[in-house]
Amino acid sequence: MFNDIGPMELVTLVVLAVLIFGPDKLPKLIQDVSGFIRKIRSFSETAKADIRAELGPEFKDFEFEDLNPKTFVRKQLMDNDDLGLKEIRNSFDLRKDMEEVADAVHGRESAPAGSAGSTTAANGSAAGVSGTPDLLKKRDKLDPGERPPYDADAT
Repeated sequence: MFNDIGPMELVTLVVLAVLIFGPDKLPKLIQDVSGFIRKIRSFSETAKADIRAELGPEFKDFEFEDLNPKTFVRKQLMDNDDLGLKEIRNSFDLRKDMEEVADAVHGRESAPAGSAGSTTAANGSAAGVSGTPDLLKKRDKLDPGERPPYDADAT
């Protein structure tokens, strides 16, 4: 309930309460507020028990927290695997996909079959052989009349 109140804000609230209600009335006020909160909680628990009793035995595992839309969607979609969502979620391997993209960018062959690097090898042209520049290879000096390569990291 008060997750976003910091220590300074809490101290400010306590000082304001002491200034407004006074140090002699503050303990009685705290007792009254805590008693009121206890009564509301007990009323809510008895109401929940009455609703469960009225619903009957087929709803004995009913939880009121399931009425929260966020909890309802999470329970229906994430816990229930009728749609095969767990299989789809587990089929995504971000690290493997990123490695394949890095291999394609650097012109290297990637290990798994069916990736971009292996399809170029299957077409008969290996990376670096068919005139594509080898991005990993550093040249010592330029050919006469050749412009220096553009380095995106240097700008």
